[in-house]
Amino acid sequence: MTATSNAALDRPEAPRFGHRHLLGIEGLQPHDISALLDLSEKAIDVSRQVEKKLSTLRGRTQINLFFEASTRTQSSFELAGKRLGADVMNMSVASSSVKKGETLVDTAATLNAMRPDIIVVRHHAAGAVQLLARKVGCSVINAGDGAHEHPTQALLDALTIRRHKGSLQGLIVAICGDILHSRVARSNLLLLHAMGARVRLCGPSTLMPAEIERLGCDVYTSMPDALDGADVVMMLRLQRERMHAALIPSTREYFRYYGLDAAKLRFAKPDALVMHPGPMNRGVEIDPEVAESTQSVINEQVEMGVAVRMAVLDALAHHLPGSNLDPSSGER
Repeated sequence: MTATSNAALDRPEAPRFGHRHLLGIEGLQPHDISALLDLSEKAIDVSRQVEKKLSTLRGRTQINLFFEASTRTQSSFELAGKRLGADVMNMSVASSSVKKGETLVDTAATLNAMRPDIIVVRHHAAGAVQLLARKVGCSVINAGDGAHEHPTQALLDALTIRRHKGSLQGLIVAICGDILHSRVARSNLLLLHAMGARVRLCGPSTLMPAEIERLGCDVYTSMPDALDGADVVMMLRLQRERMHAALIPSTREYFRYYGLDAAKLRFAKPDALVMHPGPMNRGVEIDPEVAESTQSVINEQVEMGVAVRMAVLDALAHHLPGSNLDPSSGER
């Protein structure tokens, strides 16, 4: 495969993603989600080729702006952009003007003056990515904002599930752990509910947001009850760095009641998938043997992450000024 023989992931018959930014799952329709998942399937095929380079974003600039430390998400977005031919710049906030007191609005103005085509942003404050998107003239992707949303994580989780179960419709998905501080939980809840899955949230009451059931889920404080008959068990990291009070007695006590071990997993269906967005705290929210069992798809989630981010970048490429990716044009 060469860069010009398959310049973009999609084909003329593929449904077009109708959004300039990806700021969250909220606001997306089921057909938007399905379109991105279908496009991700094509990205998987590309990523498994010997020659992985496409020309979708050739000549375009992608800036990865991460205000929080990240290994998986940032490297995944970097790899996705490069596989689509973009010039990718990783901006180090630790050595930037932000550390010298520059506001987010000023940072947005500075970046906008550089005329990037796509900015991928992770920020510790909920709503910060939406603010930046209003201040720049390019497409913006939310790579996680506070405890608000992490849309590409939800998409890659959905892709992983769909590839194993065929559909999300009617599945019982138990999301367990630190729900309070988790943007992953919120984005997954929104996506899974939109696609017809039944979502159960489980965790101690101190780590459960108030009135979260309004988003269309059932809330449990008992792992056996939450996992009973589940098709998917998604464990979340205990985010101690975001806790400003003693919300759990100890990590040992937490694992006893809310850590996923073989005994608790037996309450789920025999073919239930075990998932975790990473990084894992082994022995805190998940037993190492369960994480490495045949039911675990944790490493597969990492592969799906690159594919989903390629798909999102490809989908947004159609909205870039001067895009030549119209199906009626020659090269795609």
